Parts: sequence; C-alpha cells; structure tokens
Amino acid sequence: MLPSGGGTAMTELHGKVTNRRGAMPWIAIAAGVVVVIGLLVFKMASGPRIHDITTDTEDPPQFVALLAARQASSNGAVYGGPAVAAEQKKGYPDIIPLLLPDPPERAFARIEAAARGLGWRIVAAVPAEGRLEATATTPLLRFKDDVVVRVVPALNGSQVDVRSVSRFGRGDMGANAKRVRAFLAALAAPTPR
Repeated sequence: MLPSGGGTAMTELHGKVTNRRGAMPWIAIAAGVVVVIGLLVFKMASGPRIHDITTDTEDPPQFVALLAARQASSNGAVYGGPAVAAEQKKGYPDIIPLLLPDPPERAFARIEAAARGLGWRIVAAVPAEGRLEATATTPLLRFKDDVVVRVVPALNGSQVDVRSVSRFGRGDMGANAKRVRAFLAALAAPTPR
C-alpha cells in the first residue's frame, strides 16, 4: 500500500518513463551512470589498492609542514612499509628517483616551478633542507592529496625523490602514481637556458 499521494507520484513517474520523449533522458542518464560505475570498478580492480606512492620506498620523504594535516587524515602520516613498497613496485615499477645534472640549489628552483606548473598549492619551500611540501586537489571530486619533494646532492648533480599521499581512501585508482609521473616528467624536461 502506498502512502497518501504516493500513487500520484508513481503514476507521474511511470508516465514520464513510458512516454517516448520523457523516457530518452532517463535512459541516457541511467546508461551514463552504469558506464561511470563500470569504469570506476575496472580502474579500482586493475591497479594496486594503495594510496601512498614514493620514488624511495626504503626512505620516503617525510612531511614536516603538512604533518598535522597528515596525522588528522584517515590515512595518517606513517608510510605503509614493505607491504606497500611491494605493491607499488609490482604496479608502478617505473616510479624511481630522478637524477638531475643540476646542483641541489638549481634543482630546487626547478622543483618549485614544476609544482606551480602542475597547479599544486605550495605549503612549504625550504631550499636549505631541500624540501618542498604541497597540496594537490583532484579535478573532479576535489580530494586533497599531499606531496613532499626532497632533493639531495648526488654524483654529478642531485637526486630528487617525491611522495604523493591521499588523505582519505584505501586505494587511489592510480591518482598518486599519475601525479608523481607528471611531476617527474615536468622536472626532467629540458629547461631553457
């Protein structure tokens, strides 16, 4: 039995769905929802269910300025250790440290420029420590992910490590790996002299 007025609403809905002109938008919306859900399920199933990606799985860059935000998030600030490292190496074997021919000071300027170019909100830039921290916001759902970049002297230049971590969610559907790759590609691109 329908509550008072329920029969009228059901009749109106039935009329809209069975009316040819009224049915088309509903069918298109339903099909769109099914496609989007299917793509999300496929993406979640095809990649590692991790949310913390780094170029250095043995000694990942650490958050300082964003530490409080990381600790307040459901994913915390502590790196997941060997289990996460193994998943990352299996799913994203190409994410490794970047060696630059520049000394750390010059590399740091490139790091800042790349972060700004990718639209990250820089929270801390500490050249003396070789550390940059930023927050990246996903375009569609506006999720906040945190990024820390470390640059240290290396043979004939410098080594850059980056870590991107989601604040919420067990898996990131590859978002952090995509972000790290984009950053490393921007950083590796030749700079005009």
